[in-house]
Amino acid sequence: MSLFIRSYRESDLFALYEICLKTGDSGKDASEVYKDPMLLGNFYAAPYAIIHPELTFILANNDIPVGYIIGTNNSEEFFNGTEKEWFPHLREKYIIPSDDDNSPDARIIRLIHKGHVPRPELLSYPAHLHIDILPEGQGKGMGRKLIDTFITKLIDLKVTALHLEVGKKNNNAIKFYEKVGFKIVKEFEYSIAFGIKLLNEN
Repeated sequence: MSLFIRSYRESDLFALYEICLKTGDSGKDASEVYKDPMLLGNFYAAPYAIIHPELTFILANNDIPVGYIIGTNNSEEFFNGTEKEWFPHLREKYIIPSDDDNSPDARIIRLIHKGHVPRPELLSYPAHLHIDILPEGQGKGMGRKLIDTFITKLIDLKVTALHLEVGKKNNNAIKFYEKVGFKIVKEFEYSIAFGIKLLNEN
């Protein structure tokens, strides 16, 4: 096994969808959870690579993607960008489910129609990220290296602070983020927001 981190290539896009799905059940494989295997990636992965390829980094094993870190340096601008460049065609493809449809697919389709609306409580942490790693890339210190790579890029861009959200059931991820220096900023109904300051705002 030869693990390394590299920049994103357009040919990696399908791999982002696959990794997103295979880690989409609180870090476990969600392939049996969703009828449409593209849904999770359409919301949580692909728009970041499309809007911010410069902030998309791939964890590769012999150049095959086994993980990624993705995100934005400005959540409000990312929302505007996805509203123009990403979600309109998906909203035509996926109609809003009926109110009595509580399936996992319906939940993500509703998110697609809502969009990546920034949480007001987190605007002082303008950047945000998502990180997903398949089992073969875990336990080798590469998660921390992906975080470090992403943060280094944000500091180059003069970004002051970074946040992320993790599901309350994802105990391994919560422990990981605390270990690499993130602090709890806000607890929501189903998730916890963690943040880290990168630069002084003066």
